[in-house]
Amino acid sequence: MLEKVLIVEDEVHARSGLTELIESWGYRAECAADGMEGLEKAVSWAPAIVVTDLKMPRMDGMELLNRIGELPQRIAVVMLTAQGSIESAVDAMRMGAYDYIPKPVEPNRLKTILHNASRQREADAELEATGRQLRDTGVLGPMVGSSPQMVDIFSMIERIAPSNVSVLVTGESGTGKELVARALHDLSARRLKPFVAVNCAAIPETLIESEIFGHEKGAFTGALERRAGCFELAEEGTLLLDEIGEMPMATQAKLLRVLEDRKLRRLGSKIETPVDVRVVAATNKDPEKAVSSGELRGDLYYRLNVFNIQMPPLRDHLMDVSAIAEKMIDDMNERHHCTVAGLKDSLMTRLEGYKWPGNVRELRNTIERAVILAGSGMLGIEHLPPHFGEPGFAPPEQSWRSGGVCCFASGALRGCSATFG
Repeated sequence: MLEKVLIVEDEVHARSGLTELIESWGYRAECAADGMEGLEKAVSWAPAIVVTDLKMPRMDGMELLNRIGELPQRIAVVMLTAQGSIESAVDAMRMGAYDYIPKPVEPNRLKTILHNASRQREADAELEATGRQLRDTGVLGPMVGSSPQMVDIFSMIERIAPSNVSVLVTGESGTGKELVARALHDLSARRLKPFVAVNCAAIPETLIESEIFGHEKGAFTGALERRAGCFELAEEGTLLLDEIGEMPMATQAKLLRVLEDRKLRRLGSKIETPVDVRVVAATNKDPEKAVSSGELRGDLYYRLNVFNIQMPPLRDHLMDVSAIAEKMIDDMNERHHCTVAGLKDSLMTRLEGYKWPGNVRELRNTIERAVILAGSGMLGIEHLPPHFGEPGFAPPEQSWRSGGVCCFASGALRGCSATFG
């Protein structure tokens, strides 16, 4: 059965034109002249997708979005916005809109959005199953936690993953920010497409624009061939911009334009290329302080911060240490061909009494060292670093500031790192 799309637009010619266009792509289309009529048809006709104008008589697009969100069936809402009303579009996405598209509507972009919204419906059953797993076991993909803080974060991820909304993930180094981006990707319709991570702090300022946006042959000295950037590598998938606060201001301005126009221009090119990428940004800085100090553009922060997921330091949810450590042991057994069975109670007490300045990354490094030393059996205090947890103990910073990117991911980001599926 063809997917049903409802077009809600008060301007007659725009309404009929959109209806004919969407029908030509193979959808079943109906239309409504304002939000009130649109709500009535949403209830009676039960469309999968609603494409609605923002400004309309009787009931505007925001109110329609709110009322559709109260319906029992899941409906993806795409907002049509006039030029210059990006702020309203961001507000709509915070309220639950799937995506937005500026007027005049670009057919190819609308077609892509409708296609992605349709794919998301196929992912909903898997999302529901994952939600049950979360409620039953306190696990979300590679993330583990049953503390109130982590359950709230898992619920937020579960709620916003199906949308196309940008997300800003904040928290101290080593708290697992990349895992949040990965979970958002895996629970969305984009999960079979690339997940690309780029560490903005690890790329020289002279090369970062080329890494992110790509370049043409001869664009600069040393550009011997055409190269796709991270946006193109992540086409139809998800792009994680880690340490966004380290990105040069000029690059931030270009990034903002790509986010708003959904088009990019490679260095040295005169042609803009459409891109379909969900962007997740991460930083270990306080973003508002970074804006005040001039390290982060205020308009970029507003555009990225549609939703903010704040990862707590491990010292604030020590009750999760045991479950996280057990998951890490399974991971390390497989990686290093060991047969460690678990942790002794004395070791568990020591781990739960430590403040973990390097957060989950430091815990991972500690468990990895212990598993390799033990090889088999139960891990004990004797497998910890000398004087671990004793007064005055301070681990070398490089032991948890370098190495893994986050909780159960391996390898520091260097330029673009892409995975598929």
